[in-house]
Amino acid sequence: MKMKTLLMGAIASTAFAPFALADGHEGERGRDGDVKIIYWQAPSILNPFLSGGTKDVESASLIIEPLARYNEKGEMLPFLASEVPTVANGGVSEDLTQITWKLRDDIVWSDGSPFTSADVKFTAEYCMHPEGGCAQGAKFDGVTSVETPDDHTVVVTFNEPKPNPYGPFVGGESPIIQAAQFADCLGAKAPECTDANFGPIGTGPFVVTEFRPNDVITMAANENYREEGKPAFASLTFKGGGDATAAGRSVLETGEFDYAWNLQLAPDVIAKMEEGGKGVAIAGFGPLVERLEMNLTNPSPDLPEGERSTVAHPHPFLSDERVRRALSMAIDRALLTEVGYGKAGEPTCNLVPAPAIYNSDNTECLTQDLDGAKALLDEAGWTDSDGDGVRDKDGVKLSILYQTSTNAVRQDFQALIKDWWQQIGVETELRNLDASVFFGGDPGSPDTFQKFYADVEMYANTFNGTDPQTYLSAYRCGNEPKPDSQWQGENINRFCDPEYDALLDELARTGDIDKRGEIGRKLNDMITKDSMVIVPLVNRARVSAHSNSLGGVVLNVWDSELWNVADWYRKGE
Repeated sequence: MKMKTLLMGAIASTAFAPFALADGHEGERGRDGDVKIIYWQAPSILNPFLSGGTKDVESASLIIEPLARYNEKGEMLPFLASEVPTVANGGVSEDLTQITWKLRDDIVWSDGSPFTSADVKFTAEYCMHPEGGCAQGAKFDGVTSVETPDDHTVVVTFNEPKPNPYGPFVGGESPIIQAAQFADCLGAKAPECTDANFGPIGTGPFVVTEFRPNDVITMAANENYREEGKPAFASLTFKGGGDATAAGRSVLETGEFDYAWNLQLAPDVIAKMEEGGKGVAIAGFGPLVERLEMNLTNPSPDLPEGERSTVAHPHPFLSDERVRRALSMAIDRALLTEVGYGKAGEPTCNLVPAPAIYNSDNTECLTQDLDGAKALLDEAGWTDSDGDGVRDKDGVKLSILYQTSTNAVRQDFQALIKDWWQQIGVETELRNLDASVFFGGDPGSPDTFQKFYADVEMYANTFNGTDPQTYLSAYRCGNEPKPDSQWQGENINRFCDPEYDALLDELARTGDIDKRGEIGRKLNDMITKDSMVIVPLVNRARVSAHSNSLGGVVLNVWDSELWNVADWYRKGE
């Protein structure tokens, strides 16, 4: 196969080239004191394999790193690898069934021990363990073996040709963990390894000195970090909790913090904050979609624990595609976008709105149709038989528990959507949960988005890089969170369609870029407009803020926002 068929968007550099210190700011490591970051969704764990929450993935990215990651243009850069493997450089086999990573020979863990291929192989074993639950399992889709011919070589073999072999070990969601530290944490034991999960030994620019879950993390510069003079900061304070408003003010108005993530606020609110003169808001569009997930299983508390929200019990009314479609038709996405995001949002009907080649020509949902929604429910036999304003059928009422994380914009969305649903005869109870808990992944908590003890839930997430294959693979049959996976898994709505899985397999072995785009759009349509198990609302720009005194920040919508924290520095007055 020709190189043009090997798809992953772009590779910025196949050989490693250290980043230059911005604006000539050179000096000793730790020269700039403390840097303060605030994520109003507080991290609850520092292991991305046990949490799909962005807050956990990105805080962990300061400590543990992948073999390669994506820059702000969506181009792949080597990090712990010496180069990005391709067909052209011999790193990817001609038949596309193997990828060989060559590791840098100058990397050590923060405890001073050598970083080797054994750590990479162990990471795969950790995530792929049959008795465990891995939040990033889709990254290893199709992997049959990971071999280590020597200390600096890793060979990944797939079950069929993989034109995009960059799922495992690439991006902030798939970092390398230390084999020695996690050796006793395989399978069902993974959530029990508190010390390792809260304080992973890493290769990144910082090390954990104290972690208080759902509150604050303190870090120090990694004295064994591979680049001389980096990081510029001797310590890092990572504060979690509060809300987006307080986070924005702490950077833009008071200057108390240097970086605030995810300012999910109305645009006029952000503009007013910027008048404080302490910082600047930054924004960039990628595939970050605020959406509704429809639970296809029954979350009723009347079911025994361990059976709620599992495939053994179909949902009493959301299993009806016409109900899901009517709920979508009732929504005014343009108004939601105006209220919540302004120019930092675009109404969308797609789960994958970017890159453009994967953006389906799917605009039907953009027009609100309350009358059409009512007619569809009538046609499906859902009528208000007792005159209480709520439709019912066979003794089942259209009564929805609709949950999301606590956030002003999301609560505005909930209120509007509840009103629209009421107009079509659907009763809605609103529930909002602390983001640290909702996105935390604690298998013992009833309130996580993975456990999904509600009928509908709303959130946004995205994927690393410019290829959505692993993102779409999340909805493969069997990927749903369940008791025997410690409630980890990416198939949140419990969707299962063998035709979808077959199309995923076709995407995995397709190299032609145009054909991949066509298949990707079909997959998107199957879970959105064709079935409405996912109801997209708004394609959100990532909006964050940094202080005027913080240099080196480069917003990245294709990987962790903190991807280049080693290059941050304090500007002179």
